[in-house]
Order: sequence, then structure tokens, then C-alpha cells
Amino acid sequence: MKISWNDFVEECRNCQACPLAATRKNVVIYRGNVVAPVMFVGEGPGATEDEQGLPFVGQAGRLLQLLLDAQGFSMNDYHIANVVKCRPPENRVPTDEEAKACKTLLGKQILICKPKIIVLLGKTAYTLFTGDKSAKMTEIRGNFIEKNGYYILPTFHPAYILRNNSERIKLWQDVAIVRKKAEELGLMAPLPSVPDMPTERPSSKQDKA
Repeated sequence: MKISWNDFVEECRNCQACPLAATRKNVVIYRGNVVAPVMFVGEGPGATEDEQGLPFVGQAGRLLQLLLDAQGFSMNDYHIANVVKCRPPENRVPTDEEAKACKTLLGKQILICKPKIIVLLGKTAYTLFTGDKSAKMTEIRGNFIEKNGYYILPTFHPAYILRNNSERIKLWQDVAIVRKKAEELGLMAPLPSVPDMPTERPSSKQDKA
């Protein structure tokens, strides 16, 4: 049976599948466009996201947005989500059980979003999404995995880049790779020129995005 977006949102808001439901302020589902060619998936909401009910709106999210804007992504081009939709207390890493409890919802979200490209932001998101615990992000980032009709690309979480700004070029390169793949697939129009990487740093806040 086909699920509507409104029904999906209601299912998320009513979810009590794991203990995170007891400590959340908001269920954090998405931002961007409901149906989009590119889907970005992080590990879980931070404090700012829990407060606002939107993913990637904290400091790391603002860095991601800087890079997306510079690469010419519009809101229609992306759908941003997380593996788990409720904030783990103290911003800890989601457990395997919490990720498993949210897996059905994420699967439905992907079916509704209909992306061709899925970008996994950070090692935790990659591990929880794929089940692969042995891979090293330094070895797998920037390389597409083709599976079930999707192009899946692991890359660094922007929070890591905030702590290691000298590595920003690598996340920037990976966003450019995503943009190029979207152009090759006819999902986005080519950019008129090669953009420059933004060098500004988002204002500091005590959250993870």
C-alpha cells in the first residue's frame, strides 16, 4: 500500500518504537523538498535540531548549507534526514537498536523521497545505514556504491570538518562529486562555471547537526 507523506509524518510523530521517544522534544524528519534527486542522511538530531524539529540546522548543518549553496543546490534538489529521528541524550551516538527501530521509517522516507543519490554523512551514518562496521571513512569517502538502483556516497560529517577545518576541501570535493553525478544523470542542470569553496566558518553553538 502506498503511503502518503502526511501519513508518514504522522507515523513518525506518533512513534514510540525505542526509548528515544521519551526524551525528545520533537521528531526530526526532514528539511528540503519532499521529493528530491539527492538525499543527505546523517546519524541523528542534535540539540538545535531537537528544539526546532528540523535536521542539520545547528553549526554543522550551517556548514553543510554553505557548501550546498556554493555548489548551486536549490531546496528542490535535496532532502536532508537522519538515520534516527529523535535526539540521543547528550548527543551520544545512536545505538544499533535505536537505528534498527527507525530503519522502517527511513525506508519509507526513501521510497517517498525517490532520490537517485544518497549521501551518508559520517562514519556512524554509514555504519548504521549499511551495517558495515569495518570500513574506514578515509578509504571509502568520495566513492559511489551502486545498490538497488541508488548511487550511495559516504563522506565526512560536517561536524568533523568543524573540528578539522583543514579537511574542508575533502567534503567540498565530495559535494562536487555529488553535483557532477546529478548532472550526469540529468537530475540537475550543469553549472555555468566551477564554483569556489566557501571559507567562512559558521558561528559556534553547542550542538551537533
